[in-house]
This record gives sequence, C-alpha cells and structure tokens, in this order.
Amino acid sequence: MFRSRFSCRRPLAAIAAFLAVLTILCLEAPPARAADTYTIDVGHSNVSFLIRHFFSKVPGRFGKYEGTIVYDAEDLSKSSVNVTIDAASINTDVADRDKHLKSGDFFDVEKFPKITFTSTKVKPLGKTKAQVEGNLTIKGVSKPVTLDVEVLGTGPDAWGNTRGGFEGRTKVNRQDFGVAWNKVVEGGGTVLGDEVEITLNLEAVRQKPAEPAAKK
Repeated sequence: MFRSRFSCRRPLAAIAAFLAVLTILCLEAPPARAADTYTIDVGHSNVSFLIRHFFSKVPGRFGKYEGTIVYDAEDLSKSSVNVTIDAASINTDVADRDKHLKSGDFFDVEKFPKITFTSTKVKPLGKTKAQVEGNLTIKGVSKPVTLDVEVLGTGPDAWGNTRGGFEGRTKVNRQDFGVAWNKVVEGGGTVLGDEVEITLNLEAVRQKPAEPAAKK
C-alpha cells in the first residue's frame, strides 16, 4: 500500500515540473513579429504593359495608381498585395491612341474608372520569389490571374525610411475582360493581339508603426 502511493507521487511531480518550465518559456518568449506593410511610391514605380501591334510589340503604362504590399520576410505565404489603377491614366505617348483606349472600344474609363488587383494566396518559391494568385478586375469583370513575383530587396533610404523593391509579371487575354476592339487586315491577321504582358516594378515605403497612446 505504501509503495503504491509513493509511485504515484513521482510522475505527478514530474508533470508539475514540466508545466512550470513550459509556463516560464511561454512568458519569456518574444511576441510574434507582425508582417510589414509597404505603401507604393508612385514616383519610383512603373505599371506597364506590352501588346502586339501587327508584328511588333507596343508598350504602354499607367501613371496613376496606389496600393499596399504586406510583406512577411519570414513567411511569404502570409504576404498580400492590393493595387488600384486609374484607368484614365493610360499613356502610350500617342494622344489619339490614348483617347481611343479610354473609349468604350477598350477601357471605357468613364463607366469603369478603376482597375484593381487583390491577392488571394501567395505561394512561396524560395525566400525571394513567389507566385501571387489574385483577382484582376477590368471593366467590371473579375478574373483570377497569377503574378510571378520577386522581392528585389529591402533596406534604409536617405530619409530615415525603409524601402522595398518588388517586381511582378503576368499575361492576360484582354478578351476575357471585354477589352475586345480589333480589326482584320487585308490578307488575314488582325491589328492587335489578344495577349497582354503586364509588368509591375514597384518601390514601396514601409509604414511606421503607430505611436502608443499617451497615458492619462
């Protein structure tokens, strides 16, 4: 009877000691680091595209856009991207062409002023590369697309901020979004191709953490 009681005390004591150590470790563990949020610096970024015109590729770009990049360097899968583009800011360096692109034949900017991309999933491909899945909305039509993204680096700038460089590339079919104008040329073929190559070269500034509320 005495031996039975004694044998029960030893495992109970070991469990108590383990729980005590676990409690101390939990109290001393640093809080989980939150992902950093970066705001796109339009003055040092570029949102551009390429589309076939007859036999060559013609470039264009958008001059007005905004967005944020939530970047988790330790776990890219916890990152995200949100970008909003002013469709009327399209620029191909030809005024008449830009006017046509803003019309109902293409982007219909008066009715659909914004182009948006919102990520839904990030699939890491190493420490600096990932596939970013998301929804691209043009002319009110949303379609899933995947961006091939590379983190070009992060670090301090000359003004006390932290900056990051990010590059994303994808291809879409403009017909999927109702950007459908085209013209058949004599002898076959069309003036424009349907595939559009999109490139985002983004420089962004890390948002500073909010100041703690002053104690009363």
